[in-house]
Amino acid sequence: MPREPENLPRHELIGLKTEVVESSDPEKEGIEGKVVDETEGILIIGRKDSRAKIPKEESVFRFYLGDKKVKVNGKLLEGKPEERISKRLPPKWGYVKER
Repeated sequence: MPREPENLPRHELIGLKTEVVESSDPEKEGIEGKVVDETEGILIIGRKDSRAKIPKEESVFRFYLGDKKVKVNGKLLEGKPEERISKRLPPKWGYVKER
């Protein structure tokens, strides 16, 4: 199954360019880079000079899929990556395609 905005939470996120759009910690908003690792509750975003650990539950992310931008609430990304991939998504899980 190709990685599309509709099924992004079920796919591998490592390697995708992302940006923190909203966070309960204002200092984390605006952080952008590539997802270099992922745990049950954290996305690790690699930047030119460092890595940032961003809690999934407290954040909203914008992912870049080629020319498509997709905004995803981090709560949908919670869980072990290998288990999240097989998880069923609600029919309208609330992704937002951006231009």
